[in-house]
Amino acid sequence: MLDPSSGNELPAIPGKRYFTIGEVSDLCAVKPHVLRYWEQEFPQLKPLKRRGNRRYYQRQDVILIRQIRSLLYEHGFTIGGARQRLSGEEARVDVNQSQQIIRQLRMELEDILNILKRA
Repeated sequence: MLDPSSGNELPAIPGKRYFTIGEVSDLCAVKPHVLRYWEQEFPQLKPLKRRGNRRYYQRQDVILIRQIRSLLYEHGFTIGGARQRLSGEEARVDVNQSQQIIRQLRMELEDILNILKRA
């Protein structure tokens, strides 16, 4: 499962449009084979597939994967329970997801401000 010494902090999501499975694996602290399995179990998770059946995830996919990871590893949901919870939440915006996006945007804006101050 999770390494207890790793803590709950995941790295910030870079401002890219598409992410490879390896990048998402690093961003979400989940192995690639687990991501492929989750694609079969969670209908909401559908990365783009291009030549050679390569997966390309978008920002909302990464956020969804982090949400799935949290439900399974931190809150102790089963796959079925997490699937049911996510399908019930599709209509409303998750507060944690919104807070994560705000934190990410704030960090990016602070980085831009620091770059501008140095120039």
